[in-house]
Amino acid sequence: MKKLIVLSAVLALSACATPESRIRTGLISAGLSAPVASCMAERLVDRLSLLQLRRLLSITTLRDQRIGELTTAQFLHRTRALGDPEILGVVSIAALRCAISS
Repeated sequence: MKKLIVLSAVLALSACATPESRIRTGLISAGLSAPVASCMAERLVDRLSLLQLRRLLSITTLRDQRIGELTTAQFLHRTRALGDPEILGVVSIAALRCAISS
């Protein structure tokens, strides 16, 4: 019975790591503010494929600046470097909407 409870707890915790939460965490670790990152993550997971989301997360591991110093414009510059116009368009619109509403 204890094994069943532990297994259920592990499965419940692994379900918490949704693509949205992973994107939000990645954006925050890249230096975007928590409110903007949350807003953008919600929009990005609805509009980008999993492959595009993975490519986007790859730029959040570039930490040549301290956390919190990356501006939305700098993040968009890094996004443009991916060479995917769809990612750039979706991220740009999300960043604009989320920066205005925050």
